[in-house]
Parts: sequence; C-alpha cells; structure tokens
Amino acid sequence: MMKTHVSIVEETVKRRRTRGRHCLKAKEGESHSQLPHPEEPHVGTTFLRTCFNGLNALSGVGILSIPYALSQGGWLSLILLFVVAVLCWYTGLLLRRCMDSDPLIRSYPDIGEKAFGCKGRALVSIFMYLELYLVAVEFLILEGDNLYKLFPNAGFKLAGLYIGGKTGFVLLTALVILPTTWLKSLGMLAYVSAGGVSASVILVGCVWWVGAVDGVGFHEDGVLLNWGGLPTTLSLFTFCYCGHAVFPTLCNSMKDRSQFSKVLLICFVTSTITYGSMAVLGYLMYGEYLKSQVTLNLPIRKIGSKLAIYTTLVNPLTKYAVITAPISTAIEEAFVFRDSRCLSILVRTVIVISTVVVALTIPFFGYVMAFIGAFLSVTVSLLLPCLCYLRIDKSARSFGLELVFIVGILIFGYIYFNQTNRKTSLKLKDGAIKPTDKKIDSSNAIVVNSKIDQTQIPTTSSSDHAHQLFETISQPDIALFNSHVWLLFTVHCPSQSHFSFHQSFKL
Repeated sequence: MMKTHVSIVEETVKRRRTRGRHCLKAKEGESHSQLPHPEEPHVGTTFLRTCFNGLNALSGVGILSIPYALSQGGWLSLILLFVVAVLCWYTGLLLRRCMDSDPLIRSYPDIGEKAFGCKGRALVSIFMYLELYLVAVEFLILEGDNLYKLFPNAGFKLAGLYIGGKTGFVLLTALVILPTTWLKSLGMLAYVSAGGVSASVILVGCVWWVGAVDGVGFHEDGVLLNWGGLPTTLSLFTFCYCGHAVFPTLCNSMKDRSQFSKVLLICFVTSTITYGSMAVLGYLMYGEYLKSQVTLNLPIRKIGSKLAIYTTLVNPLTKYAVITAPISTAIEEAFVFRDSRCLSILVRTVIVISTVVVALTIPFFGYVMAFIGAFLSVTVSLLLPCLCYLRIDKSARSFGLELVFIVGILIFGYIYFNQTNRKTSLKLKDGAIKPTDKKIDSSNAIVVNSKIDQTQIPTTSSSDHAHQLFETISQPDIALFNSHVWLLFTVHCPSQSHFSFHQSFKL
C-alpha cells in the first residue's frame, strides 16, 4: 500500500510538471514564465514597487473623464463607481486564484491553457497582446497630437531632414519612451510607475486648486440621479478599472506572490479614492456643464490649469513600458538565448518602432481602436477571468453565492458589450453622427489652445464630437487601461464599415 501510494504521488507530480508544456513540446527548455527566473529568492519585485506598478496600470488618464461620468449619472451614480470597483477587484482575485491552482502558471496565457487547453492559450494570448499593443500605439498618437497642440510650430532636424508637426512629436515621444522599455525588471520600472501615480495625484490637486484658490468655487448642486445618462456613466467607470491584462505579470514578478491579493486591494482602494475625489471636485465646480474631460472646463490662463494640462502629458510616458512588458517578455521567451541583454533591448526596440509605424501609417487606426477597445477590455478584464476560474476550480461550479456572483459578472459583461454594439449600429443607421474620412486628430481632446478662452470655443469643436461619441458608443478606450478611457475623446465618428468587423463578435 505504501509503495502504491508513493507511486501515485510521483505520477501526479510528473503529470503536473508536464501539463503546462504539452502545447510547446518542440521548444526545448521552454518556460511559461512571463518574467525571467521568478523562482530565485533574490529576484523579484517588492510589495511596495508592485503597488506602484499596479496603481500605474489602474490610475490613468481616465481620471479626466470621471467628473463627466458623474455629471451624466448624478450623485447617486457614485454607488456605481464602488460597485464596478468591487467587480473588477474580484475578477482580479479570480486571476490570482487561477495562478494558485498550478505552480506552472506564470502568465495570463498559462491560465487560458490550464482552463481550455491549447485553444484557450491561443485565444487569451490574442485578446491580451492585441489589447496591450493597440493601447501602446494609441499612447503615441495621443502624445503626438497633444504636444503638437501645445507647440504647433516646433520641429527638429534628423539626418538633414526637417521633421515637424505631429509626426515629429510621435517620433520624439518614442525616443523618450524607448529607454524605459529597456528596463526588464519591473522593480526598476516601478520608479517610472511612481511618476505616473504622482501625476494622477498632482492632477487632482490642480483641480482642487483651481476650485478653491483660483476662484471657480464649488457651487454647483448637480442632480441626484439621471437615468438616461447611466449607460455612459457605467461605461466610463468600467473602463477605468480594466488593467487585468498586466495583473498576472505583476503577480509573477513579486518576491512573495502570496501578497498579491493585498496589492490588488491597495491598488483598487487607492484608485477608487482618487477617482471619487476627482469626480466630486469636478461635479461641484461645473455641474451639468462638464465637458468630456475636466481639463476642457478649466480656465486656461490660470497656473493650476496649465499645470494640470501639462501633467496629462506625463501619463503615457510612464505607462507605455508597463503596458508592453508582457508582450516583450513573451517574445523573448520564444528564443533560446532568452536571458541575453542584447536580445531584450532588440526586441523591445523593435516593438517601439512597430508601434510608431502603425501610429503614423494607418489613417483610421483611432476609429477602429475606439470600438475594439470595448470588446477586448471587457473580455480580458471581466469575462475571461470568470470563465477560466469556473473551468479550473470545479468546486466553484456548485450552486452558491460565489457562483451567482460570477454568473452576474458574466451577464453584466455580455449585456454591456452587446448594448454598446447595438447603440452604435442604431446611431449610425439613423445618421446621428456623420461618417468622416478625416484622419484622427485628438489635439483638442486633451488641451485647449491657450490663446482661446473657454467661453469662445465653438460648438463644432472636437470636444462636442467627443460628447456625441460618448452618447453613441458609451465606451472609452480601454483600456485602461485603464487608460483606455482616452480614446473616446480623440476620434471623430468612423464610417459604418469600420464597425462591421466587430459586429461579427457574439459571445
């Protein structure tokens, strides 16, 4: 009996060691790790640095749209902010539990493989890496547009050629971002993330300063509840918390992975406090007159307003490296010399170059991204964690409170995406928004020309297009990415053909 028991244990251990590798047999020595050598005790990111990376993934430029979201739903819609935060925090915990189910799981694609085999791994990889890559491209587009708005006459010479306009600023942004992508250690990258977190805090402080010191005041009463604006409110709130694509990578990078649940709690609580503070401040200052981003309401000539506008330029610079880290590591792991420093720099440089090429050569990228962000972000952050967890943990399928909660999240994600798709199709068919073939121009989305007073902005400005787009699509870019909220402020309406691809997706 003793020998039989020992043999069973040995066979079980052997199966567990080979289970995660059966899809990649041909690659000798292949590791599922998203980060190099996480098993070594002296390698790994500390608790505090992981918190900074997590906060940087959650607290993005979406903070600018939170006051507008509150103005659409009314004061009681703040309850939705906390509900969405809890749902997204819980799906983050589900990812953590999936990783705990097998020591071989080191990444999001590993979770997909554990749950649904090779097809699951491929599906999760497509959704995850495509979302992260598209967000990285959009960061370059937005940064180039915003800098061009601030410095329209600036330019520089490169190899005897004069480069100016948005193209020049996209290239300049890429050069600034490039060294941050070479930081292979998320521990070192945490210092960059700390800058992004600080930028969010400074932004809230600037808005408070404009209201308390610069004379705007906090005199608006607002409305208690606006049922018609709740879809827009819910959309913006949801995408402010979509940072799940990088959660497994952050977890695997920690020295003590068992502390990641606490990291998630701290990140979501801190982000919710930041978002809630900005929402309340902006709504008290401008009430129902809030524009799609609070910086569009600020008096341009005030110091606090200028500081807020310049602070918005910092966020993409601090987030690009964190967003592309899982992509870079996955590519590096495919090579035999995965630990080569030269290989790492080469891979990450090629990724930056490719995003620059896409940002400069695809004229309708912003249009497509504005819609695809909804599908990818909801899938990666809400649907896949629930589906994978139910598949991996059989005990979770038994009827109970947990199962009801998970099924509720799945229904919420499904209805949300289909509602977004339906509203977009109806609006386009009714001609509510005129299709345009213009190239993306998001300069007015973040900053307003300092020579124009806010009261002089014409009704046909791109901020009004942003309002139209919000009411039509009811979803921001992803994101956040939590930073995904940015995209909706940056695009004019695409033609109906740009949406036909996405309407083929039915969960």
